[in-house]
Amino acid sequence: MPPRIAIPVPHSGDPEYAERSLPQYERAVEIARGTPVRIPLDQSPAAVMNLIERCDAVLLPGSKADVDPAKYNAPRNEKTASADARRDTVDELLLQDAYNMRKPILGICYGLQILNVQRSGTLIQHIESPINHEAGRKVPVAHTVEVDAGSRLAGIVKATPAGLEIPVNSSHHQAADVVGDGLRVVARCPQDGIIEALEGTSPDHFVLAVQWHPERSVENDEPSRAIFQALVDAAQARHGKLKGEFESV
Repeated sequence: MPPRIAIPVPHSGDPEYAERSLPQYERAVEIARGTPVRIPLDQSPAAVMNLIERCDAVLLPGSKADVDPAKYNAPRNEKTASADARRDTVDELLLQDAYNMRKPILGICYGLQILNVQRSGTLIQHIESPINHEAGRKVPVAHTVEVDAGSRLAGIVKATPAGLEIPVNSSHHQAADVVGDGLRVVARCPQDGIIEALEGTSPDHFVLAVQWHPERSVENDEPSRAIFQALVDAAQARHGKLKGEFESV
């Protein structure tokens, strides 16, 4: 059975945005031979947990919202967008379950930011840079990111010491600042130093988050496909390990 990947609906206040963006994440998971499972934002925590517990991994997608700065004890910047309390609640449940059960995690854009905050990190509320990090979906390549040669991400995208920079799109105005517990920086924008990817410090738990949107280019970009394949492969490996442990009892 293909691993089931939990994906929360991206935004509770804009159904049109959610229905436009969510199928891209689902398609990326399907290309990697996983089964996407939509997690609604309008159900009770008990109903949400019932869905989550049957999933093998978590994909935290982007959102039009910003994380509430009160969550990391910061005053609100005038350019910070409204929070999405329903999405926050579901993300918290997903991350709690994923960390408790060692389920693989992939965060994308807002997903990186909420992961970092949930791990006691902080955010830059509005990036001031000559690099346009808000280029948007119509710009396929906004800038490059420099990947740490020793990272899990480098192995996934097959970066080499001679080619550690990869081109990416960009649709964000916030970024990780202080890095959360159990996370480390594995990619930055070389022009301004903005954090572009985080991963977990535990080698036994797949945790990866990227600030760009690989789901937009998964059809024609091998590094983008590889990111989703790594998530599904990690979920499959965890499922196989649990099955083996159960059968040996």
